Amino acid sequence: MTRYSEIVTAGPVSIETYIDGDGPDVVVLPSYGRDGGDDFDPFTATLTAGGYRVLRPQPRGIAGSTGPMTGVGLGDLGDDIAQVIGTLGHGPAVVLGHAFGNFVARTVATDHPDQVTAVILAAASGQKVAPEVNSAPFRAGDPTLPEADRLAALELAFFAPGHDPSSWLTGWYPRTLAMQHAAVSTAGKAVVERYWSAGTAPVLEILAEYDPFHPKDQWGDLRSRIGTRVTSTVIGNASHALFPEQPDAVAAAVLGYLETNAIVSA
Repeated sequence: MTRYSEIVTAGPVSIETYIDGDGPDVVVLPSYGRDGGDDFDPFTATLTAGGYRVLRPQPRGIAGSTGPMTGVGLGDLGDDIAQVIGTLGHGPAVVLGHAFGNFVARTVATDHPDQVTAVILAAASGQKVAPEVNSAPFRAGDPTLPEADRLAALELAFFAPGHDPSSWLTGWYPRTLAMQHAAVSTAGKAVVERYWSAGTAPVLEILAEYDPFHPKDQWGDLRSRIGTRVTSTVIGNASHALFPEQPDAVAAAVLGYLETNAIVSA
């Protein structure tokens, strides 16, 4: 896998994007306060071997990505990704959002439907999340807290039983986390509702067996809302972190979906 990067600038915002492979584009958006690097390397290697080109735009405040970090809305974050697709893409792209990245993926598909061929929601949260789970990213991603407290948050909310969460003690970007949290918390119910259906794009929903952000009693929530436009699959022995836990299974699910549904032709 040979990676290079490009920086796309629009006004005060510059987004560095890691690019691997050649073929139809799959854009990968990372979770709260984390980058799109190591967590996604094995997944990216499998997709590029399958004939796809993987673009990983880094959120503002990470790597070479810069821009305003306050007063930023979900629409602004979606615009960042649409600008990357429009500048670096080979055409409309499949957009995969992991965890928090699901909000941004849904936003791009809603506000820029001509840029998106399909949306993949990987370990996206349900609409009802327990408070202690919802607050876990802000404990796990706070480097000022004791390591034991951070590991407890990672075990509670991110990693399946028996999986070592220590790899996620690093790789957090507190300013980015705060910016993203503000974008969601200030959005308001009407804005979230507007984006929840991901426009009119086909959707692959990848559920993680032990994900407390999206428990089993809510697994049918998206299908009840958008019907057969969504295809759902469950990855066993994984939780909210998902990609460092089961990268091969996630890649197989994505490749199978894209090929079976002829979303793009590799």
